[in-house]
Amino acid sequence: MFDDAVTPEPAGVADLSSASESPLPAPAVPDGHREGRAPMPGTAPGPLGDTASEAAHDTGAETSRGAASDVVPGADEAPRRYQPLLHDLVVAVLAPTSALSGADGQIRPGGVQGLFHADVRVLSEATLLLDGREPEPIGHALTGPGGARFVVLPRWLGDPGPDPTVRVDRSRHVTAEGMTETIDIVSSADTPVTTTVTLDLRCDFAPIETVKSGGGASPFPAWTDRPGCLAWESEDDVRVTATGDDAHADIRAPRLRWEITLPPRGRTTLRWQVEVDDPRAVVTTPARPVEWGAARVTADDHRLTRLFDRSLDDLRSLRLAETGAPRDTFLGAGVPWFLTLFGRDSIWAARMLLPLGTDLAAGTLRVLARRQGVRSDPGSGEDPGKIMHELRRHDVVLSGNGLRLPAAYYGTIDATPLWISLLHDAWRWGMPEDEVAALLPAMEAALEWLAGDADADRDGFLEYIDTNGHGLANQGWKDSGDSVRFRDGRRAEAPIALAEVQGYAYEAAVNAAALLSAFGRPGTDRWREYAQGLAERFRARFWVDGPHGAHPALALDRDKRPVDALTSNIGHLLGTGLLSAQESAAVAALLGSPAMAEGFGVRTMSSGDGGFSPLSYHCGSIWAHDTAIVIAGLARAGFGAEAARLAEGLLAAAESFDYRLPELFSGDARDAVVRPVPYPAACRPQAWSAAAAVTIVHAALGLHPDVPAGTVSLRPLAGAPLGALTARGFRVAGTEITAEVDRTGHATLTNLPPTLTTTARPLHQNPDDLLPAG
Repeated sequence: MFDDAVTPEPAGVADLSSASESPLPAPAVPDGHREGRAPMPGTAPGPLGDTASEAAHDTGAETSRGAASDVVPGADEAPRRYQPLLHDLVVAVLAPTSALSGADGQIRPGGVQGLFHADVRVLSEATLLLDGREPEPIGHALTGPGGARFVVLPRWLGDPGPDPTVRVDRSRHVTAEGMTETIDIVSSADTPVTTTVTLDLRCDFAPIETVKSGGGASPFPAWTDRPGCLAWESEDDVRVTATGDDAHADIRAPRLRWEITLPPRGRTTLRWQVEVDDPRAVVTTPARPVEWGAARVTADDHRLTRLFDRSLDDLRSLRLAETGAPRDTFLGAGVPWFLTLFGRDSIWAARMLLPLGTDLAAGTLRVLARRQGVRSDPGSGEDPGKIMHELRRHDVVLSGNGLRLPAAYYGTIDATPLWISLLHDAWRWGMPEDEVAALLPAMEAALEWLAGDADADRDGFLEYIDTNGHGLANQGWKDSGDSVRFRDGRRAEAPIALAEVQGYAYEAAVNAAALLSAFGRPGTDRWREYAQGLAERFRARFWVDGPHGAHPALALDRDKRPVDALTSNIGHLLGTGLLSAQESAAVAALLGSPAMAEGFGVRTMSSGDGGFSPLSYHCGSIWAHDTAIVIAGLARAGFGAEAARLAEGLLAAAESFDYRLPELFSGDARDAVVRPVPYPAACRPQAWSAAAAVTIVHAALGLHPDVPAGTVSLRPLAGAPLGALTARGFRVAGTEITAEVDRTGHATLTNLPPTLTTTARPLHQNPDDLLPAG
């Protein structure tokens, strides 16, 4: 996805035998926090999630408890900042707002902890104290979209003895415009309990790119206009108001304070809330109900049920819309770095969720069509017909690195063909024809980009290069600066033609031809011929002989040399129709080999390649969405056993991550680690990682509708390798259906609309029978 390469944390290594690790000391609090001084200028903006990896290495990483830096004794250069780590943080989100805290519920100054709204940190501290002391944490849990609960103990209160007699339950609920908390203090002591409860608050309005680069900003002074209220206002008119019911507000600290006395075995509940008024936000919560219903999955493998349920909660919490079109929903890419519109990510997530209905796909398609390129602009990467990459509230400038990304950035080579295929697949799943027809002009513009600006040297392949030197060096989903490497580890130089992008383009051309034919528009033969020619060129130029057999190269470099590393990219070719049966079999065998699949999913790069590292962002780690796409391709191509093995790896990883799959995790071999090692700066939740749960279910069922043709095929994995499975609430042509596979692999489908007929059979074993849609 976007570059997130992390310089290793100087200290603090995850304990693989435990779900938690000891907290690091909190950093010293700046004087301005306690005295309410005026804000000082923040640090220069740092690398956003999709800036080149050189940027991330320049800025490094930071502990989750506070800023970390390295200074060489006697050196004149500035301290090196480190990107914040967040693998051990608790995240509650209801887009566009998210709260990141420690496992104790405390939001401490420093690192990436805070309450964020639309790419701005609107609270940089929310520390709960009793009698000036921090209670001890004993447990926490997520409680649905936007919710989290923390249990802590003030053991100095209450009766003496080994059993705690006073407990505090801190229940957090993030809303689209802020956050509310209830603090339940319960005593089982035989004597009265008196305590002073304080909540230290501060706000630094740090932009997300500054936080990500390891920087921060000085806190803004608080003010008040009524009892129990603290307020802050930024220079660009973001206003934050924190109010405590029956609390005393101290603007000098700043803090909220309650004095409480509990009778024997008494209890009390304190409440406070924060509201955000952000007139310049470019994203908002959708003004419509959730696009899918109460989908449910029951399975012999209970991990799949748990993953599906948690993932749907996370997907609900990631729903966004543009402020000017609040009824067109898309999914924000991930928390905390990417909670906004990302062309590639939002498209893939919507495509993976088509079994739940077409409304999300329709909203995503319309949002991106409205922002489709209309002119050529080297500064933003915009070209006529091109689908955008990323939307932010302001331009992002990275000092000392040369990266300058405009608020609307188009530096992506794959979003455009993926947009075309999403439109086609949504049509096949039953998106209303009038909605499809309204988007056909945008599709035709996108096709012209495929054959035009996407192929600048006219060699018949889609390729990219950052022409102005201020954008992304790599513009596929693996967009870190070091992601495109030869087998010996050397980096390829642009222009780069990625293997999977040629598969996307082939599939888009075939899919577009089907749409053009169905809607009586010209161009059907042209795009079928384009696809055929692309397949022939790909076969002639991309295939290489590797140590374990022939396979498609990762890419072609600027000299048209095959970049011969073995990577997961080739798995994205399965199911596109670009490969023959024999080629699909060769790719499937390599993807299932130990070098690629001995971890908890498919590695981004083979362990035998010179650039491999299990904690490399794109050269050896495992991405949930990447593995899910490969699972779907293997299933479509008839390689059910290989698909099932990768699915089992993801389910094992999900169990270790409490069924909230992160953006990525380490590619260590399963026999070398007890559980997957976290990638410390990975987003969690992440839209396409959560959508992987739906893809696993979809692959197991093999449900493939063609609503315009009036047919639905049900081709489950042969032998039901994932066990018996029932999915209720999936949607075909807007109707909720139930799909089942028993332990023998027999499939049934109920409540299908009467206009559709069903073909139920085991998944085809002929990989030539590849359908690029559905």
